[in-house]
Amino acid sequence: MRPETAQGMFTMFPALYRHFREQLPFGAIQVGKGYRNEISPRQGMIRLREFNMAEMEYFIDPESQEIHDFSSWKSTQMALIDGDGSLHNHSLSDAVDAHLIRHQTVGFFMGKTYDFLVDLGVDPNKIRFRQHALDEMAHYASDCWDVELLGSYGWIECVGIAHRGCYDLEAHEKASGRTLRARREFSEPKIIEIDGWTIDGGVAGPAFRGDAGQVKVLVEALDSDVEFPTEVTLNDGRTLTVESEHVKRVQKTVKETGEWYIPHVVEPAFGIDRILWHVLDHAYDESEKGGEPYRMLKLSSLVAPVDVVILPLFEKDGMGRIASDLHKRCCLIPNLVSMYDASGSIGKRYARADEIGVPICITVDHQSLEDNTVTMRTRDDGSQIRISIDDLPFL
Repeated sequence: MRPETAQGMFTMFPALYRHFREQLPFGAIQVGKGYRNEISPRQGMIRLREFNMAEMEYFIDPESQEIHDFSSWKSTQMALIDGDGSLHNHSLSDAVDAHLIRHQTVGFFMGKTYDFLVDLGVDPNKIRFRQHALDEMAHYASDCWDVELLGSYGWIECVGIAHRGCYDLEAHEKASGRTLRARREFSEPKIIEIDGWTIDGGVAGPAFRGDAGQVKVLVEALDSDVEFPTEVTLNDGRTLTVESEHVKRVQKTVKETGEWYIPHVVEPAFGIDRILWHVLDHAYDESEKGGEPYRMLKLSSLVAPVDVVILPLFEKDGMGRIASDLHKRCCLIPNLVSMYDASGSIGKRYARADEIGVPICITVDHQSLEDNTVTMRTRDDGSQIRISIDDLPFL
């Protein structure tokens, strides 16, 4: 069972490369289930054997320095813990300039991740970035930062942003024999002198059969002064002997207009369950009202399951009809979720809406019958304004 969703995007690189008209950089995203062998799962949503994750593979040319705009985070001081455990408070541009963040693209995705989490409702004061120490970092990575969120279980890793180099594509290429490369064109053609070897297909083909392609690549990589017979090692570890009759000399001058290379990859990986858990943890607020506990879920409007609740003060004298018509009108708006609640006192209905995180309450009362206005109440500060139904911001 897969521990990550990434590898399918690497094996599909040729299709993705064609889809993006053979132009780098480009990214692919996959959302799905991942699995880990957690011996004794604990901490609720934090340690699961089966969990949801979203990963992006952002393919870049290692020789083309991509320039990113960090101006939107210029005034934002990020909490950055380096690989030695020291805390730095820097803007992302300063951290990149100081080489604390070793790759500009990694820094750019750190900023995008910060914005994404804050928009979801994560408390910005409870976000920090921690760089992997050298003895912790994956052997293929040149830089890796975890986004950690502070919640009831302490600081928990929820996102990882790693520069994976060319490790994955190179490993799949060696194992499969498929070419997983992109092409860059030279600004000016290069004249290259070739003095080496290649296989004689008429002889080597029948001799090596299905291995002939690999043998050709290995022979063409040999030095020009190699003596035959010689041995070559295939990707699966087998050793084959190449005789002199299997090869022929290649001496020529060619004009190259470009070259094939293995792209490098920056990978932001998101633990969806852990992020949602911290969104709820940061949104939950409990106070006291009238000697009783008053619970509120201050969810961002982007993730609140219900966007607005329509409350008739009474279901009589036409108030119920106006409220019902408004609710039906809201239900026709794409991506807007409306709830109708006419049960109990208006205070209890406000409390029910606050408890499940509804950002806006609309109350239809006697004045609504006279001038078609309603009371719009905002959840977080409890403020109320009188507004015409036609001027409601979500209509």
